[in-house]
Amino acid sequence: MRAIFIRHGQSTSNVGIPCHDLALVELTELGRQQSREVAESWTETPDLIVTSPYLRTQQTAAATIERFPNVPVQVWPIQEFTYLQPNRWNGTLNSERMPHVERYWAQADPEFCDGEGAESFGTMLKRARYALCRLDALPAEWLVYVFSHGQFIQAVRSLVIDSGLTQQEMMQKFWGQGSTVIANAERIELRLESDRWKYVPANTPQF
Repeated sequence: MRAIFIRHGQSTSNVGIPCHDLALVELTELGRQQSREVAESWTETPDLIVTSPYLRTQQTAAATIERFPNVPVQVWPIQEFTYLQPNRWNGTLNSERMPHVERYWAQADPEFCDGEGAESFGTMLKRARYALCRLDALPAEWLVYVFSHGQFIQAVRSLVIDSGLTQQEMMQKFWGQGSTVIANAERIELRLESDRWKYVPANTPQF
């Protein structure tokens, strides 16, 4: 089993435009170009395409879906991590949110929830584990393209490469100096070998 996670292309929120509904954030023109480049770059036909329910991710997947029209598409709960209460912070600028963002990550409490519509770090990790379990249940020979979001993909990768850490230790490593941010349209490959997921760094030879 191979799963390639793809972060959505550049979105309007990535360039600082305030949003009022995280699920409806769209791609910029550069993001649309990135989605086309991703679709053109595939060298293998997948057995399944998975996307989050959020618009920017579905827009990123659209060109790949068009290229492989006979491949089934499923929507899974692999949307981005929302850790600030949406009703309070949607529509605000990054500069307004930053002190609260820094405080959230500094306290490193995986069970803390900021309010209605937000989720705790621990809950987000549960969603990431669920995604890996669903992939684990698919046929061993399958290749799956998974279109998701930066922090969610980071969480999936963390579960694979940092499995010995506690949730709090994962959270402390997750954000800020030293964290490995996943870029727009970046791909992260995982392989299931001997019932264990393994992270495949870029430029690793294929089977």
